[in-house]
Amino acid sequence: MKGENSGSEPSGGDSGGDGLAGQTLNIDFATYNPLSLIIKDQGWLEDLGLQVNWVQSAGSNKANEALRAGAIDVGSTAGSAALLARSNGSPIQVIAIYSQPEWAALVAPAGSDITSVEQLRGKNVAATKGTDPYFFLLQALEANGLTPEDITVQNLQHADGWAALQNGSVDAWAGLDPIMAGAEETGATLFFRNVDFNTYGFLNAREDFLEEKPEVAQAVVDAYAAAAVWAAENPDKTVEILADVAGIDIPLAEKVIRERSNLDVDQVPGDAQIAVLERIGPIFVDLGDVPNQQQVDAALASLVNDSFAKQADPARLKS
Repeated sequence: MKGENSGSEPSGGDSGGDGLAGQTLNIDFATYNPLSLIIKDQGWLEDLGLQVNWVQSAGSNKANEALRAGAIDVGSTAGSAALLARSNGSPIQVIAIYSQPEWAALVAPAGSDITSVEQLRGKNVAATKGTDPYFFLLQALEANGLTPEDITVQNLQHADGWAALQNGSVDAWAGLDPIMAGAEETGATLFFRNVDFNTYGFLNAREDFLEEKPEVAQAVVDAYAAAAVWAAENPDKTVEILADVAGIDIPLAEKVIRERSNLDVDQVPGDAQIAVLERIGPIFVDLGDVPNQQQVDAALASLVNDSFAKQADPARLKS
């Protein structure tokens, strides 16, 4: 496969006149972002002459940490996680939307008698704070008359949360695909689902990167536009790529891609995403994750940078 090694030699492509040759890009890939896997697999960014360092993100929280530390220039998060980071001073902006997924749900282990959110009162629930499944959990509690104080949250990374559910350390888990799809195969049940409680997939970039390397940022967004087209034209290959990277069986990857990932989404960030995030913002303040609503409002007003997605040119990339 092309593009598997960071810093691979450029193959020419159309990099002759765009000034990309030899520039470095630090970018993430994640199993919860199938388009990133396609771009990495196809080597399109390398073909443009970029020296690409690929860094895997285990969750939105890890992508945000890497962005804030300057370890990556561009990273994949859920919209909720991007808003939380921006509200707390992380200098990031969303430059493209990569999916409108149903990637989070509340999961009970095989044999559990938990079938409703109300039954979580007094229980231990695994969730990765700062990620969409965590905010999904909070919204689910509120919608069913509970508060975070009614449960004990075990703050575990997604894979560790699933492991804790399996070994009985927790009673439920705020799950994330594709791990969640694998959990279902073992008999685990998704006892609470609500697609509206899932925020969009946000592709975020540091502001200094956007200012210093706008042409590289545009190349990334062009690649994402091309990946969306490629995924629509090659659904079986998209499934295979996810299965390979995530280490899951084809049927599980197929469930994630075909049933719970909407990759054919308008990639220009804007009002639709802000409307979803406006419901999440007050939760940050109530929990003390953000000091006040003013910081949330300022983040909502400055988070979106739609200039790159509006100019996206998928035809620029050659498969």
